[in-house]
Amino acid sequence: MSARRVRVAIVGGGLSGLYAAHRLQEQGERHWALFEARPNLGGRILSAPAGPAEGLDLGPTWFWPELQPELDAVVAGLGLARFEQFEAGDMLLERSPHEPVHRLGGYANSPAAMRLVGGMAAFVNALASRLPAQQLHTGHAVRELHRSATHTELLVQDGIDPNGQAATWQAEHVLLALPPRLAAQRLVFSPALPAPLLAQWRATPTWMAPHAKFLAVYPTPFWREQGLSGQARSARGPLVEVHDASMPGGSAALFGFVGVPARVRQGVAPEALLAHCQAQLVRLFGEAAAQPLATHLKDWAADPLTATAQDLDATGHHAAAPAARAADGPWAGGLTGIASEWSPRFPGYLAGAVEAATLGLRGMVSGAR
Repeated sequence: MSARRVRVAIVGGGLSGLYAAHRLQEQGERHWALFEARPNLGGRILSAPAGPAEGLDLGPTWFWPELQPELDAVVAGLGLARFEQFEAGDMLLERSPHEPVHRLGGYANSPAAMRLVGGMAAFVNALASRLPAQQLHTGHAVRELHRSATHTELLVQDGIDPNGQAATWQAEHVLLALPPRLAAQRLVFSPALPAPLLAQWRATPTWMAPHAKFLAVYPTPFWREQGLSGQARSARGPLVEVHDASMPGGSAALFGFVGVPARVRQGVAPEALLAHCQAQLVRLFGEAAAQPLATHLKDWAADPLTATAQDLDATGHHAAAPAARAADGPWAGGLTGIASEWSPRFPGYLAGAVEAATLGLRGMVSGAR
């Protein structure tokens, strides 16, 4: 079977990949294809799809319009509704495993953090709805990239049949919309990428990869009636930080970041960790927290399409952006990294995905001249 040809191949269907495709469409470029190994688009953006937790985020949750006006402009242009993170009221503090819960005066973060009605999945859905569905290939994992003098050949595996023959695509330019470390591990490059570039990519931590997030949904935001903001900090755990995750006019919820290190979590059954997280909410917020409508736990370190073995010992900080392309050699001008980690100003953030995609497209055009 002959190879299918496009001008641009986008590897990864998270925010950066979808935004790049959206921009290509706006610019009149129709010869592109996007490949996402997961069955669904969104990448590290993950909102609960149904039930009482519908629209509540298990991945990135916030953005800051005052600091990230470019992202805010994209949100507004897509007609998405945003709202301010609820922070009114007192916060709770567990200073140590041996002290009672302390109630302290709360504080509002400045600048304010914003969320999207419908969760961040609304962002993904809004972008995807504006793109030709036949050019969005979910469940298709790119395995190998072979560079020639004129194009790159991609071997793409259909996830439905992992033992089947890979399809071949040809592209003039490839945009890598997956984290640098993941690209370095999962993709075979022929010829090999320059050793210094590959070393940079491998050394760049993947944002969210070592994290786990717990979510509990309730009939009402009962903590607000007690004058509480839903915020808590704990030196006891397993949750080290808790926030109000409620949706206006929708689900009431609390979410927390699990403080148990990723490597330690490997030896803990998810059901046990869920039980400990729920018990902590009862300890913090009282018996009203004992009967959630639903609970969810997303351990990103256990997701092979997010985390590598290196990420199990990562600290979870936002790393400086590595080089996004080869300066010379066969890959120069044919391959550009556009995932959030390649953003100079906002590496790892949602705004970073928009910035890196914008810069990648700009560089692709200038490189073709």
